[in-house]
Parts: sequence; structure tokens; C-alpha cells
Amino acid sequence: VQLCNFRVKMAAESSGAGLLGWLLSWLPTWCPTSLSLLKDAENKMLQGVRSKFTKEYVSLPSGNEIWTLTFSRHIHNKTPLVLIHGFGGGVGLWTLNFDALSLQRTVYAFDLVGFGQSSRPHFSTDSVLAETQFVESIEEWRAMMGMEKMILLGHNLGAYLAASYTIKCPQRVKHLILVEPWGFPEQLNHTEQERPMPIWIKALGAILSPFNPLAGLRLAGPFGPVLVQRLRPDFKQKFSSVCEDENTVTEYIYHCNAQTPSGEIAFKNMTIPYGWAKQPMLLRINQIREDISITAIYGARSCMDGYSGKQIKALRPKSSVNIIAIRGAGHYVYADQAEDFNQTVLGICSTVD
Repeated sequence: VQLCNFRVKMAAESSGAGLLGWLLSWLPTWCPTSLSLLKDAENKMLQGVRSKFTKEYVSLPSGNEIWTLTFSRHIHNKTPLVLIHGFGGGVGLWTLNFDALSLQRTVYAFDLVGFGQSSRPHFSTDSVLAETQFVESIEEWRAMMGMEKMILLGHNLGAYLAASYTIKCPQRVKHLILVEPWGFPEQLNHTEQERPMPIWIKALGAILSPFNPLAGLRLAGPFGPVLVQRLRPDFKQKFSSVCEDENTVTEYIYHCNAQTPSGEIAFKNMTIPYGWAKQPMLLRINQIREDISITAIYGARSCMDGYSGKQIKALRPKSSVNIIAIRGAGHYVYADQAEDFNQTVLGICSTVD
């Protein structure tokens, strides 16, 4: 266990909070995480993967490094599939998908800058510039990997960034797959909401607004892993077929997010209260070139009801837009119903080549 300077982290969490930041200065100065523990947790997550793959840091011209997994690198006659994880995630969460998806084409998965084992740089406080930093790092990574074109799949925040990347680098994307995308619709106003937001939720939002979304995880110190288990006991079941130790998934998620909150700070700067995007993607989805096909995948049991997918279809009448709901799946559709998800993605990829 490596001791980390908790006060420094919390100062970043509550920047601009003044008295609030001062009150946090008495908190414990340790939390049980390190890059080494994150590596160990990721290795445990990947133990169930049968396919051969390589792991490497890809150095970017910007000075950042992106942690990358590559499967079936020897296949050259098919367009590679690139997987971008969601908020708070990392490459280890695709462990149920790698074997099936890499049977017939090269598959790449990487940790976004600011997350997982990738570099954790300083992001701009401006939402547009922070988004640009993410997108530019993806393009730098693509160039370093020597890919001309790709099938780009993103989950949650990864879907938002995949769409943004496709707008800026359309010549690199053959098909865009949006899995449970975050950040697409505009914030609903009071008249559009089915029922008004309770006052207690508004009050809680105001209290927590100075903090990053996962600050509580670091605030919990050594109780962080237990907190993850208590809040998300379902993760054990999702990955039980590949993880012998039932604590593997929660430990991986904890160590991914107990590090310096770089990408997390960027995400916070890209949002407005209650998790809406400052720059909603639906307002610019029509900037994606018409000849680029889009597929939106949702879990039928997810709190995201497919509204954004339907809007994408309506906003792109001259383009191919498909919406697929996977039965029995929630937000983590790739883990909830891994076999159905894998077959769905393989079917989409087969339409490309």
C-alpha cells in the first residue's frame, strides 16, 4: 500500500470552496491505492481472457502516455475495432468482450487520458477545451498506432468522446457505435420534466457541487473498497464468470478512481448540475459526415430509454442510424448480457467488412 497525500487531492476536489477546503485539511492523509495496486487489479480482471494480447504504454507527442491493450494484431484484412470505456472505467471492464470481438479483427482498448493507467494531465476548466484535449489525445494515439480507419465504439462518456472525435476526424471512422451514450440530450426545463425535482435532491446537489463526482471514494480512505462494494454489489455478479475472487471487480474500480482525479475533474468541468453535458452532443450530431453509419445500443432495463438514439435518427434522415435494445441489460450492457452484446457488435462490424 502506497500512502497518498489526501490533502492535496482534496484541495483539488474542492478548489474554490474556501472554508470547505480548509475544513478538509484535518482529514486523514492516506488512502490504500497506488499504480502498482491498479496494475495488479487489472491483471486479475484480465485473467479470464483466453486470447493472446499485448499491453503497452503508447507515448504521444503531447508527452502523455496511453495504456493500450491490443488483440489479434496479425489480422490486416478487417477494419480494427476500438473500444473506449466510460466515466470511471478502464480497459479491464471489457474483459467479457475481448475474446469474442477479436476472433476476426484486431481490437484495441485503451484507458482515456485522466483515467486508469494512462497519464493524468491537467485539463482546462473550459468544457470545450477539456473535450478537445480528450479528442486530440485519441487522434494522437491513433496516429501512433498507425491506423488509417477504425470502427469506433464508446460507452457512456466514451460514446460522447467517440462522437466528438468522429466530428473532428470523420476520415478515420467507418462506423460509430454508441453504447448507452452520456451527454447527448439538453437539460430538461421544469415544464418538460414529468415531475418536479424534489427539494432535497436540489439541496444535496448544491452541497456536493464543489466536489468531483467520485470525491467520496477518496474521502473514505481505507474504507473506499468497501464503499464500492456497498454501492455497486451487482458488479460481482456481472463479472463472476471470469473473476475467481468476488472482490476483483470492486478493487479494480476502486484503484481506477482513487488515483489523482484528472479525467474526473475534466468530466466535472464538462457538466452542469445533475450530470447534464454543458455541450450536448445532440446539438451537433448533424456535423458528423452523412456517409458515416451510427448504431446506438441500449440496455432494455437501463435508466437511459433510448431517447438520444431516436433523436439521432430524426436529426440524420439521410444517414444510416440504427437503434438496438438488448433485453435484460442495464447501463453496463456489455457486462449484463455479454454474449448478446458481443453478437450484436460482431453483426455491426460485419456490415463494415
